[in-house]
Parts: sequence; structure tokens; C-alpha cells
Amino acid sequence: MAERYLPLYRKYRPQTFKDLIGQENIVKALTNAINLNKISHAYLLCGPRGTGKTTTARIIAKSLNCAKGPTLEPCGECPSCKDIANSNPIDVIEIDAASNRKVEDARNILEKIQFVPVNGKFKIYIIDEVHMLTTEAFNTLLKTLEEPPENVIFILATTEPHKVLDTIISRCQRFDFRRITTEDIVSRLKYISEQENISITEDALYTIALSSQGGMRDSLALLDQISVLDADKEITSDDVNEMLGKLSFDVLLELGNAMFDSQTQTALTILDKIYNKGNEPQQIVSNLIQYFRNMLIVKNCSDRKIATELTQLSENHILKLREISESIEPEQIIYTIERLSYYSKEIKETTNRYLWLELCVIELASNIKYSSYSKLIERIEKLESETELKSTTTGIIPKQIFKMPKVEEKPSEQVHISQEPKEEIKENIKTEINTVPEIQTGVPEKTKETEIIKEVQTVSQEEQIATAKPDTTASVDITTAWQGILQNIESVPSRMFFYNLSRPVSLTAEGIEIAFMKDIFVKQAKEDSKNAPLKKAALKYFGVSDINIHIKLADANDFADNKQKPSLEKIEKPQKKVEIKSDTAIIEEENAQMIQEALSAKDSNEVKKKDIEENLSDQSKMVMELFNGKYID
Repeated sequence: MAERYLPLYRKYRPQTFKDLIGQENIVKALTNAINLNKISHAYLLCGPRGTGKTTTARIIAKSLNCAKGPTLEPCGECPSCKDIANSNPIDVIEIDAASNRKVEDARNILEKIQFVPVNGKFKIYIIDEVHMLTTEAFNTLLKTLEEPPENVIFILATTEPHKVLDTIISRCQRFDFRRITTEDIVSRLKYISEQENISITEDALYTIALSSQGGMRDSLALLDQISVLDADKEITSDDVNEMLGKLSFDVLLELGNAMFDSQTQTALTILDKIYNKGNEPQQIVSNLIQYFRNMLIVKNCSDRKIATELTQLSENHILKLREISESIEPEQIIYTIERLSYYSKEIKETTNRYLWLELCVIELASNIKYSSYSKLIERIEKLESETELKSTTTGIIPKQIFKMPKVEEKPSEQVHISQEPKEEIKENIKTEINTVPEIQTGVPEKTKETEIIKEVQTVSQEEQIATAKPDTTASVDITTAWQGILQNIESVPSRMFFYNLSRPVSLTAEGIEIAFMKDIFVKQAKEDSKNAPLKKAALKYFGVSDINIHIKLADANDFADNKQKPSLEKIEKPQKKVEIKSDTAIIEEENAQMIQEALSAKDSNEVKKKDIEENLSDQSKMVMELFNGKYID
């Protein structure tokens, strides 16, 4: 009769301490204890599956009960060593706590514990999965575990030490087994493959080691399983992935590149091929999450050795991930992992799993480009520049209003304003008057006329401020100060927000107070996106290091007029005194006369204006009321 086949994980089970892999600290502690004859009465071995807990327990038993023992090199020839190797010892009792967890089973141990060992020097009880014992069974063993007979040793093994009673743990010497590193597993698999004449690539060995999650027994079992695939062909990582139902690194690489390049059709084609090979949607999503996780780690770890330890990937795969990740931002990878995690939960709960998998790939391939912070910032800057250009060309808010005023550096000179307005200003006024559009539905003509007058008045004020900006020692009315602050606001949306919706109540170098008609505008003005540009502009205008800004809800006086009324308070300015001579009155009169001449040609449209105002919808009237009579098209 042919000899029965022995699985690799049993055939190559370590028989001595030196054969243990990946548990150097534990081996050192136990060997020193045996050499010094400091053997404890109870041990607790904790750790993940397949890391050597039961094997270590048997090696301890063999070292203590060997005919030459206690020794670190059991002979393997004495009856005790042979019985332990064949799993039928008399003095070493292995108990499965999962099937012997009742209090009666614990009492049965206590009844037999009084008998002396037969072949060896010690009677050793190895209780595997000890956390499965009931509380009553634990309490039954408690006293005996603390003070057992002289020749009795308990070795408890568990994968879940948190379920073991603290009173039990306190009576044992605890050793925590760690997961075996990928390099150690690959080295051991390579040795066994050579001994068993198994033709397999190094990438395939890495794939096996990664799938075992640090367990040597799982790795050997998978190697044993895959060794029978094809004796004439070298086993590759694709063979291992196909047997495990996992996606290969090359397939994940191809699918990930298609999503990052926004090639939705290519990504769906690859996904269909993967699914038709029998891969489950949940497994596909899990593989993608692990792939992008490894990419994120490789991108953020410049040291290749650290990246290898964290990802457990081969050097070739790490180089490929590093090359791809150079053109991808970390935020994009994080966004991808978050969306994959979301769809992983949805796929678990739905009945049509492949549909949700397709939705996942389509969303990532379509939206992943928008998760780039740098691209979003570029788009925002582009929109802001377009908005500023549009507002300048349409004449809604003239560019002159927000132009930074120039300051004369000469301290003692007085500023004179010419009696005649510059030709440029005259030309701007004529252009504004000539380009006033005809009456449009829902836009009252009166609003256009009012804005033209305001623009001409503002141009006159701008001419004065542009000549010399007053400092904190000069007295300037509130309108001039408010205009100067608005000019210093760099953000166009913020500048338009305060210009159209707010009214200044008081403006001083110590603090400014601004009123809004609606609560919603008060809340928006207090946000950092609006408050910060205003404060920066006020600091720049007054030339101070700090200033208090108070935003309030307007009372009846603040919005009594559609214009910005100056306050009686005078503003202290920091530099010289600027004297504006009465020549400005001449300029204002000329500007007003030019406006009246231009508007006289539009008297025939008064009837149309009234009809339009009467025919406005309720929604249009509400908008006009919200913005104090200004209709926003």
C-alpha cells in the first residue's frame, strides 16, 4: 500500500526552536528559560493564525520531555519525541477548547491532573483556542492553574486574548506572536519549493505570501495546492491570482490607469472581462482599494525599503506604482479610496451587485479629474478673472471706482484740482450715456439713469482721491473713506458684495461699522470669505496693524437713501492734510449738465417705464425690494 501523502505544512513543521521563523524574541526568551531552568508552570501564547503558537507549544513539550532534556536540541529518537511528532503522546495532552468548553470538561482535566507522567518528566496540557472556554470552566481551572502539581505545565494558545479572563492571564507568562513578514515567508517558500522540485516564479511566491496575511501555514497550504496545476509549466502570479479569485497586479494597473485617464469606455471593457472570468464584484472592489492604498503609500514614502515593508510588494511593482503616482495628486487617490469604500458597502447590501460595480467605475472615471486641488484652484482663478473682465466691460461697476488711488509723497504741498475735467473722463461719461441700452423687460429705466449719475459722481470723487490719498491726520467724509476701502478689496466678488448690499455707519482707524438690510447678508459678511478681504482692505487703507470690524443689521436711518450717506464723524488719517479747493464744484456742475442733456432725449420712454413697472411679476418685485430697488438681470 502506497504511503499516505503528508501536506507540506505538516511535513515542514518546525521541530526545534531554531526552525521557528519570524518569532526571534519569543525563541530567545524560551531558550534562555530552558537553559537557566526557569520553567514557568503556565504559558499563554497569543497571535494570528498560522504564526506558530501550537508548534511552539509542542517544541516546548518535546524539549522538556526528551530523554536528554530539558534540552534545546531534542533527539527525536526517544519514545517521548516520537509520540509528540506523531501527535499521539501520553504525557502531552492537547485539548481543543472549542469542543471541550464546558465546566464538566474542566473538571475532567482536574481529575487526571493528579497522575504522574509516564514517559517524560512533565505532564503538559496544551489547550488550543482557550478563549472558547466558558466563564465557569475558566473559574474551575483558576486555582489549579495558579498552583498546579510540581510536574504539570499548562500551555494555553489563543487567537483572541481579549476574550480570556484577566484572572487567567495574570497567572501565565504571556507571549505575543507577530505576523510573519512577507520576506521571511517568501524565503521559506523558496526553500521548500527547491526541496519539493516545484517550478514557481518569485512573483508567484510573493503573491502567495501576501494572500496569507502573515501566516506561514496558509502559505504552505496554498503552495501545496497550486503545485499540482501543471508540472511542465512554471507557476506564475497569474495562476495564483486565478486560483484565489484575485485580480493580478497588471489588471489592476490597467484598470486604474483607465480611470485616472477618464477613459470610461476602456474601464468598462476591462471590468467586463474581469467579471466574466468569475470574479465577484465585492472582491474586485476590495482589490482596487488595496491597489490604490499601496499606490498612496508608495507615493508618500521616498524610502523604498519602508515602502516594501508597508505594502509587502515586490520591488518591480513598487517601481511601477511610483512611476504612475508621480502624475497623480494624493487627494485624487484618497478620493478614489473613499468612493470605493462607499460602493463596497452598497454592493454588500444590494441584489444587483454588478450594476453598482459599473456605477462605481463610471463615477470614478468621470469625476476623478475634478478631485485635483490644483485644477480646482486654476478653474476658480479663471472664473474670477472672467468675472472681473465681464464686470469691467459691461459697466455695471466701473473700473475707475476700484482703482487704487495714488498718494503724493511731498509732505507740505497742497493739492489743486483742475477746473476742467480730463478728456478721458469726459469721453467715459459720453460713452456711458450713449451706450445706455433700450428698455428691457423687467429692467426699469430709472435704475439705469440712477447708476449713470452715480458713476459720474464717483468719477469726480475718484479724480480727487487719485491726486492724493489723505492720511490719518486729515478729515475725510465717510463716503470717501468707504470708497477707498472698496478700492483695496482684491476679491471682485467680495468687493461687489459690499458695494451693492452694505452701507457704512462709521469708519475710523480704530474700527469700522457696516450695516446690511437683511439677516442673511449679515451672516455672509461675518464669514471668513467675506470678512477677511474687507479687514485686509481696511488695514491697508488706514495704514494700521489691527482694526475692529462690526457687522450689524441696518436700522431705518442706515438705508434711508439709496446712496451711501456720509456720517458726521470725521476720519483721522496718518499723513498729510489734503485741501480740496472749490474748483470741484465746477466739475460737478459740468458733469450734471452733461447727464441732463443726455437723459433729455429719453423722455419719450417714460410711459414705457411705467407700464413695465406695473407689469412686473411678483418674483421680480420681490427681487427689487430685496436689493433696495435695484433690479438684477
